[in-house]
Amino acid sequence: MLYSLHELAYYGAAPFRLGAQAARTFWSSPFNPAAGTLMGRSAAAAAEVFEGLTRRYGKPAWGLEVITVDGLPVRTEQETVWASPWCRLVRFARNPVDLKRAGKPVDAPSVMIVAPLSGHYATLLRGTVEGFLQDHDVYVTDWINARQVPMLEGRFDFFDYIDHVRLMLTEMGPGVHVVGVCQPGPPVLAAVALMAEDGDPCRPASMTFMGSPIDARLSPTVTNQLAEARPFAWFRSNMIHTVPPPYPGIGRRVYPGFVQLYSFMSMNEDRHRDAHHEYFDNLVRGDGDASDKHAEFYDEYLSVLDLTEEFYLQTIDIVFQQHLLPRGLLEHRGRRVDPAAITDIGLMTVEGEKDDISGVGQTQAAHGLCTAIPEDRRVLYVNPDVGHYGVFNGRRFRDDIYPRIRDFISANGAAHAVSRRPAAAA
Repeated sequence: MLYSLHELAYYGAAPFRLGAQAARTFWSSPFNPAAGTLMGRSAAAAAEVFEGLTRRYGKPAWGLEVITVDGLPVRTEQETVWASPWCRLVRFARNPVDLKRAGKPVDAPSVMIVAPLSGHYATLLRGTVEGFLQDHDVYVTDWINARQVPMLEGRFDFFDYIDHVRLMLTEMGPGVHVVGVCQPGPPVLAAVALMAEDGDPCRPASMTFMGSPIDARLSPTVTNQLAEARPFAWFRSNMIHTVPPPYPGIGRRVYPGFVQLYSFMSMNEDRHRDAHHEYFDNLVRGDGDASDKHAEFYDEYLSVLDLTEEFYLQTIDIVFQQHLLPRGLLEHRGRRVDPAAITDIGLMTVEGEKDDISGVGQTQAAHGLCTAIPEDRRVLYVNPDVGHYGVFNGRRFRDDIYPRIRDFISANGAAHAVSRRPAAAA
């Protein structure tokens, strides 16, 4: 019912949105003598803010057709190399001619960035992808909005997520480096542990976890406390709703993106309200740079997707309430997941000291679980100046965090080549 009411409210506001668009056009028109007055600028700004708050935000474009590498433009092309109804594995292929001109080798380490499936689209990692494209062949998991998946495609749960990670690593072949950003930490670690225990030749050369809740019991944040304060039945009763028509996934039970977005924004309600007040003032003043920056951020932030009921509820139960992985109790398809089985895969953890989503200690807990990894193939890094978003985006990521990950990947690529060399060749 809530989902249907949300859709009704959106379509019901359509006439007001159209009116706001017309008002903005009228008051900002160069043919309107009042356009440059305080009244005209204020009216146009108010209309633009209203239209932005009530319109629907679809999946953003990656916008990485051209990136800058060592000060020179390099063209990229997106190609889907593997797909299921729930995910596409997208490769950002860099133009070889442009790379040579920029002084970069065409052959580069392959990195699979596992994007979070926690409300936002994979495009939230645009800055992360652009950073890794400086020195790597980059692949990204592009998760599909659950409301777009027909019921005939079946269910998608926490264990299917683990299977997807393993299938994509297998598709890429040996020697890949996997990077889990935020939510994927536990399922990625589980997938790698299973591959290591099986002696899978396609197991990655290294794994990097950034702001991930490997053990959510450590340094609990508001997010962790909310997940633990409510009984499991409360989440099922209050957070799960049915996809209405006209979406392809009509009838599917989901955790709607708009519900998650409200939860996100309510945690920092004052900050978002102040940001929109400042946006209005910048529009009135004609500060295009500041208003464009605001619009760019919220175009991404307000773009959300739905999660399947089973994936969301299992994540709450497994990761945030029972903490099965760090307790050694997680089972996948009848097999116990044992991170201690990982012996020849590098491990790096990255945390932000000001992270209010995954507190300090939650990500580095992976080191305590992966006891068989040699010390010379481990890196534990905590950046003192960033919060959750800054761990994988922004200036600190570009200047402080990414160079460390790049060096870690390079070192473990060489170690991988030695440790897995066939016995006869060795």
